[in-house]
Amino acid sequence: MTPPVTTSPPITPLTPTLQRVAQHLADDLTPREIATRTGLSAVTVRQYVRDIRESLHCPPRCKPPVIVHRLFAAQQVAPPTTDRPTPKLSPEQQLLLQAVAEHSNPHDIAVAAKIAPADVRAAHDELLDKTGAVNTTQLVVLAHAWGLLGTRPADTMESGASQ
Repeated sequence: MTPPVTTSPPITPLTPTLQRVAQHLADDLTPREIATRTGLSAVTVRQYVRDIRESLHCPPRCKPPVIVHRLFAAQQVAPPTTDRPTPKLSPEQQLLLQAVAEHSNPHDIAVAAKIAPADVRAAHDELLDKTGAVNTTQLVVLAHAWGLLGTRPADTMESGASQ
């Protein structure tokens, strides 16, 4: 069974304040780190992250890599750059990369990547190792910088029920 697919409505452009918070998310900062860096309260930052998710039509519990992917795909934050050379990914690794950028739920990632759920963790760790990324958010940022992920917002809406 494949994850649900629907056509998403147009992205709501972010306000300048939300763009600043979104850029911090794209820089792989946690909401707590964003609050510390900006002087905003943690409650305010969490609300801004919810507002960003809503503007991007992300499910309430989607993970930061999904939000960051949609921010880049919708061109709501500055495109990333990197001096790191683009790694040569196998078709299976490319599919997994796309899956972790678009889905938060491990089962949905497995289905989208066409691998067994039990194999997702090992394949994900191998992908992080091959790209030199320290976590999935950094992986998504690097993948956008390398042009490995599309620049259009995805038409898929991940299921939020099992998050």
